[in-house]
Amino acid sequence: MRLQKYIAKSGLTSRRKAEDLILQGRVKVNGQVVNEMGITVDPEEDVVMVDDKIINLEDRKIYIMLNKPEGYVTTLSDRHSEKIVLDLIKGVKERIFPVGRLDKDTTGLLLMTNDGDLAYKLTHPSHIVWKEYIALVRGIPSNREIQRLKNGVIIDGRKTSPARVELIKTNNNSAVLKIIIHEGRNRQVRKMCEYVGHPVIKLKRVAIGDIKLGDLQIGSWRYLTDKEVEYLKKI
Repeated sequence: MRLQKYIAKSGLTSRRKAEDLILQGRVKVNGQVVNEMGITVDPEEDVVMVDDKIINLEDRKIYIMLNKPEGYVTTLSDRHSEKIVLDLIKGVKERIFPVGRLDKDTTGLLLMTNDGDLAYKLTHPSHIVWKEYIALVRGIPSNREIQRLKNGVIIDGRKTSPARVELIKTNNNSAVLKIIIHEGRNRQVRKMCEYVGHPVIKLKRVAIGDIKLGDLQIGSWRYLTDKEVEYLKKI
């Protein structure tokens, strides 16, 4: 088994993050530091350590949906923040990690798991997974501005992929947009809205593919159903 896959299957982190750990020299196999890709290990014979702690394959796979509140970060350890999403998951013994990320000020649907293979598939750019957001923005976007969001705008030097954008309702000097994207670039929805002159006031993710947040209360979590897990594995 490839080393990064072994680390992901241990439930420590996703496969992409496991590759980073290897390149950073934080992984040892049988006491020797490994800092290059391509190494394979025998789960029955080899001892794998991350940050000098032995890791083992995780038998029971956990799949959780969280309605993330504002003020929580999706990194598992952030010395600059007192609130991490893992603090909201009580009673789960297995080590789990977020699938992708939501920025500190964004609320809504966050998947958490110890299934590194699934997390890799859901976050890798080669797989198209649509994510739906509800954004309260300042001002009322014109039809032309909404069309620009649909066609793609330039953020961080690159054009965004085509998006699905719908004006849901308007208030005195604000509007509610439904924005559906399949990319996972840093603060993408916020930057897209900023680009067309309508900065985000509040942002909530309500769906990942066919997985819907529904009426799950803010700060609460639940296990995914077997049907939901099966769907994610088929994406």
